[in-house]
Amino acid sequence: MNLFEPETQAAGNDFSRPLAERMRPRSLDEYVGQEHILGPGKPLRIQIEQDQLSSMILWGPPGVGKTSLARLIARHSKCDFVPFSAVTSGIKEVKLVLNEAERNRKMGRRTILFVDEIHRFNKSQQDAFLPYVEAGDVILIGATTENPSFEVISALLSRSRVYTLRALTMAEVIQLLRRALEDGERGLGRSQLQVSEAQLEQIAIYSNGDARTAYTALELVAAAATGGRVTGQILEDVLQRKVLLYDKSGEEHFNLISALHKSVRSSDADAALYWLARMLEAGEDRLYLARRLVRMAIEDIGLADPRALEQAIAAMQAVHFLGIPEGDQALAQAAIYLSVAPKSDAAYRALEAARQQARTALAEPVPFHLRNAPTKLMKEIGYGAGYQHAHLQENALTDMECLPPSQAGARFYFPSDRGLEKRIQERLEEIRRWKAEQRGQKRVEL
Repeated sequence: MNLFEPETQAAGNDFSRPLAERMRPRSLDEYVGQEHILGPGKPLRIQIEQDQLSSMILWGPPGVGKTSLARLIARHSKCDFVPFSAVTSGIKEVKLVLNEAERNRKMGRRTILFVDEIHRFNKSQQDAFLPYVEAGDVILIGATTENPSFEVISALLSRSRVYTLRALTMAEVIQLLRRALEDGERGLGRSQLQVSEAQLEQIAIYSNGDARTAYTALELVAAAATGGRVTGQILEDVLQRKVLLYDKSGEEHFNLISALHKSVRSSDADAALYWLARMLEAGEDRLYLARRLVRMAIEDIGLADPRALEQAIAAMQAVHFLGIPEGDQALAQAAIYLSVAPKSDAAYRALEAARQQARTALAEPVPFHLRNAPTKLMKEIGYGAGYQHAHLQENALTDMECLPPSQAGARFYFPSDRGLEKRIQERLEEIRRWKAEQRGQKRVEL
């Protein structure tokens, strides 16, 4: 087998292949999404069109077009294209290709080596690519769903450009689905499938920005439809969830998250669970819900119950670790905890007040006694002079002023009398009284 055969796409009318495979874009104009890197005039677009390629890492969630983009690059370039999957191929096979690529370069031929799931190769295996990338024997295109900062060796990263691909929007997924419905050569155009706009939206919501998932769902719907008509029951059976109102414009999405947030703020656990369940059943992104619960813990509870943030973060991690449906229970648990927790937005308002002061007041320099003095010159200038180290003082308290002179005595945080903030308020008053007494004594002594 010659691994260096030109990249060719199977015939579009090979209906034995999955719809997602048949509908892969054949040109950059057919490619949907990723306008931030592939739009007109964008650097990657120019590189592809001018065939001036360099090694790159394509990082993004599943089904957003990483493999399709690599294939398009191959079709536009004058390079040999060798695709590999780190799941099914070992480093031994890759080394054979690298050695042949080295020989081909000496004969004036370039090689693109596409490695899907590159993060599956461990760090020592990835080292094998390095000399060939450095020498220009191969143009490496790696695709990964994992953060390349952690999963790709730094030496390889420094010689590659990382392009971040985003999850497809609902509109982009619907565009792809419509194209599949209309395309009689590769898609479902011959089937005369009747899918309403609302049903396309439901499939797009279900896919969560993953084109492959959306195509698979549409293909299942087409197989189950009788006479080309798609009923609500067929859609529910395929998506395995009740089809709920969740419109394309996003208004209902925001209505529901608003209802969830305000139910939690109002300490209504039952209402919070209901709105949470509505969003779960409609296929809402679980990590989006987790992020919103974290925000509620910070914005509406704060220091009245610091464990609320811990619970919300723990729920987010559980959702990421467990996935669907097990992670849903963690979201429910967090929603209940946040609902019954004492409420306070004092910390939220404190930051806003401090920000307003920072925006409008003179940006004074940091007082000298608060500055570090790592060098002899800085010490001579006076950096750090007069600093009082709290741990060396009785009760770990100092009367040192930590605000600029014009801001001295300013207060931004006013705790509520609910939950832990009641104790925080008492402690703050105790500290303020002690500091006032110490400063008063010093004035008398002077």
